Amino acid sequence: MIRDDVYKKLFEIKGDKSFSEVIEELIKESLSVRRKKIEKYFGILNEEEARELAKEIEEMRKRTDEDIARKLSNY
Repeated sequence: MIRDDVYKKLFEIKGDKSFSEVIEELIKESLSVRRKKIEKYFGILNEEEARELAKEIEEMRKRTDEDIARKLSNY
């Protein structure tokens, strides 16, 4: 269900397009903006730094999984 205020905004910008077309365009624009925000960080790490970061992330995930498993086993 779309709220009335959102419907009115979509109706104002849709022109001859269908609501689906307008929503799809808005989603594409949003994804494009997000991609551009992320792309500015591409290449800031060299290969070794990227591997080290990936290893740290993997270790943190493993510890988190272990913590969750331990807490769940207490129930």
